[in-house]
Amino acid sequence: MKFMVDFSSLGLACAWYAVCVSVLVEIAAAQSKATTDQYEESKNWNISGEPCSGVAIDDSPFTNQNYNPLIKCDCSFNGGSTCHITQLKIFQLNVVGPIPEELWTLTYLNNLDLRQNSLTGNLSSSIGNLTRLQYVSFGQNALSGKVPKEIGKLTELKSLAFGTNNFSGPLPDEIGNLLKLEQLYIASSGVSGPIPSTFANLQNLQTVWIFDTELSGKVPDFIGNWTKLTALRLYGNALDGPIPSTFSNLTSLVDLRLSDLPNGGSSLEFLKNMKSLSNLVLRNNNISDSVPSYIGDFQKLLKLDLSFNNLRGKIPDSLFSLSSLSYLFLGNNKLTGALPSEKSASLLNIDLSYNELSGSLPSWVSQQNLQLNLVANNFIVGRSSSSNGLPSGLNCLQQSFPCNRGSGRYYDFAIKCGGPQIRSSENVVFEGDNKTLGPATYYVTESERWAVSNVGLFAESTDPKYTTSSSNQFTNTLDSELFQTARISPGSLRYYGLGLENGNYAVTLRFAEMAFDPNMGSHGRRVFDIYIQGVLVIKNFDIRKEAGGVSYRAVQKQFKTLVSENYLEIHLFWAGKGTCCVPAHGTYGPSVSAISATPDFKPTVSNKSPDRNKNKNGLIVGLVLGGTFVCLAAFLVFYLVAGRKSRTIKDDGILESCLNGCRYQNFSKKKMMKSADSKDIAPANIRK
Repeated sequence: MKFMVDFSSLGLACAWYAVCVSVLVEIAAAQSKATTDQYEESKNWNISGEPCSGVAIDDSPFTNQNYNPLIKCDCSFNGGSTCHITQLKIFQLNVVGPIPEELWTLTYLNNLDLRQNSLTGNLSSSIGNLTRLQYVSFGQNALSGKVPKEIGKLTELKSLAFGTNNFSGPLPDEIGNLLKLEQLYIASSGVSGPIPSTFANLQNLQTVWIFDTELSGKVPDFIGNWTKLTALRLYGNALDGPIPSTFSNLTSLVDLRLSDLPNGGSSLEFLKNMKSLSNLVLRNNNISDSVPSYIGDFQKLLKLDLSFNNLRGKIPDSLFSLSSLSYLFLGNNKLTGALPSEKSASLLNIDLSYNELSGSLPSWVSQQNLQLNLVANNFIVGRSSSSNGLPSGLNCLQQSFPCNRGSGRYYDFAIKCGGPQIRSSENVVFEGDNKTLGPATYYVTESERWAVSNVGLFAESTDPKYTTSSSNQFTNTLDSELFQTARISPGSLRYYGLGLENGNYAVTLRFAEMAFDPNMGSHGRRVFDIYIQGVLVIKNFDIRKEAGGVSYRAVQKQFKTLVSENYLEIHLFWAGKGTCCVPAHGTYGPSVSAISATPDFKPTVSNKSPDRNKNKNGLIVGLVLGGTFVCLAAFLVFYLVAGRKSRTIKDDGILESCLNGCRYQNFSKKKMMKSADSKDIAPANIRK
């Protein structure tokens, strides 16, 4: 049976992608067996055809990327005379507007995928009609209002995803009725309030993503009942610690990312039996403990991040011996002692910055391709740390930042982050900052005027980069070129002004968002914290929000600060906020385009870099003068000896040779042997 679609009954032709809407209404009007034009050729539904035919009923998988939008039908009803739509996909087509009510009449749906569009308005309570649903995703849209409690009626659900939306209010208790639920994705969804106690019933959960929300209260003990969990991401919320001891029950976990719990000291005891872990992130949790020696039993561990806690004691040797471990982040703790004397070959990215470690550096620091960040410790490092295979300047970045202390040498600096040197419209030279950085790296300029330190690994990114650029013209500035590159970081990015004269300074930070294309309806948010001299000056800074909701618009922020120990630290820190995966995985964390600092006082220092060539020239002059003195002394001895033997020599020639560089050939072995006849110079003392 054929049937036509009446668009006039929709009133949504402009709001929704017209073809998609027409098919929804067509299906809602009559779910009978039909044929359609060759959908697989047009990649769209024919609005005057019959939908359940072709690719809709063949064996091609629902996940086939060649067909989008896509419906799949089941034509086994009523002896094969009736087809029902069972799967519907409208993925990443930038469909705009509210979801039409007609969708909720497709009661045979078991799979509904509306991800990555621009759907707006509330999520209707009529979703409760789709009781056959097993998989549903509304992720990466602009849906708002409260999450409807009627979702609790979808008791067949195995996967529920509504992350990256603009919902508000609490999670409905009724979600706790979804006893078959295996996957829950609600990151960046906008929900707030406590995690409902009814969620304790969800004991079939295997994957849970709850991050970048305003969920509050203590981390629930009942999460320890989710013993089938293999992946848990719980960070960047408003939750408090400590980490419940019941987490020790989660021994099936492979991926645990639990971070940003500011209150309540936690311990690491719950980890003891989690030996299936390959990715463990417990960052910024106020953990007061030591690194347990049993961590050496975690033979599947690829990445370990325990940074920004209160860990004390020494680093266990067993940790550095793990054969599978590739990434280790222990920075910003209170670890003491020396580095382990040995390290596995696979461990090539190590952050130990901002601890109290000391001693000399072991031989493995010179391993090829190793990234090792030892900033702000107490290591014995020579001026030329490059002799150990490390980037030079590490001595300037140990605790108290010792280079050019006292009166200082400089009174300003300007950096073009992530790009080459340029001169601004105000005639300020911004030094280039285009060195390649990685998960655990630092760089100090040759002049020791400024430095940069980066820590962090972009999660799930297949091609991580720590700079970004755009050729677009940026608005709200006379210096568009200044904003066309940026230094980015997935965790902690620090810039330092070194050797500064003490006094009050004005620090100017320049930003522009270029990751979220406004023409693509991007719902991404980049959010991070800004610290100056260790003081939090802006929490949850959102570049695009500050720019009025647009990309490629320059934003400038200025701060006043005091330099009292000859160095200035600017710290951009990701605390788990913002989206993670829009438009691609690894799109998050701090970003800065340019930095400058100027004095609020009358400087008294030169502001000039040390003249390395001058020191070299001094060395050369010293060698020449010393050599000349030796030549003159030798000439005097030779002259006196020769005089006593009544020998004739060309005094002027020898003297001239010495003054012109003391050419050795003027004192040939033959001539010296002749002089030895005087018995004053023994032939045995002449070098052969």
